[in-house]
Amino acid sequence: MEDLYKYERELYEKGLHYIGGVDEVGRGPLIGSVVAACVVLPDDFVLEGLTDSKKLSEKKRDEFYKVIKEKAIAIGVGIVSEKVIDEVNIYEATKIAMKEAIKNTNIKIDHVLIDAMPLDIDIPTTSIIKGDAKSISIAAASVIAKVTRDKMMYDLDKIYPMYDLAHNKGYGTKKHIEAIKKYGITRYHRLSFKPVSDYKDKIIK
Repeated sequence: MEDLYKYERELYEKGLHYIGGVDEVGRGPLIGSVVAACVVLPDDFVLEGLTDSKKLSEKKRDEFYKVIKEKAIAIGVGIVSEKVIDEVNIYEATKIAMKEAIKNTNIKIDHVLIDAMPLDIDIPTTSIIKGDAKSISIAAASVIAKVTRDKMMYDLDKIYPMYDLAHNKGYGTKKHIEAIKKYGITRYHRLSFKPVSDYKDKIIK
């Protein structure tokens, strides 16, 4: 069993108080924004079962989302649109979203724990591979980011039900790609992603 408090505990022992955990959701989908979250938890925070949001059921994620929103010292969310993703590439867009999320906590963070991504910011950082399964703060951020982005996909699904976004969340599933071939793409699809780029001249309203 991974000790989810290891990184936070080491920083608390150094006298730091505000530890931000940062994670993103939506690097792989063919449609929509990339969403990052930064969560600062109190040092006595405990939430049994919290881990990488991808390993949790939707029901459990929604439950945890409410608890994290209620108990967190600060939460910031960064959302970078598909237009910016197409302009700068998904890797750079993810970094922009993470920096926005950190800024949007609106508190002075002492140290940032990031899931995998290195960030060039004026706050000390630690990048942790598979951090969402190794740090309680990053796990909390992954839940906030995932629930936030999923809601955006549910909203889009109401406008464009043919792509089945409520179920695939914008990833390139067989049904999603078949719908692109049949109907074309929306203005929310990422034009820099394959196979979306093959349908640039077939944008539906």
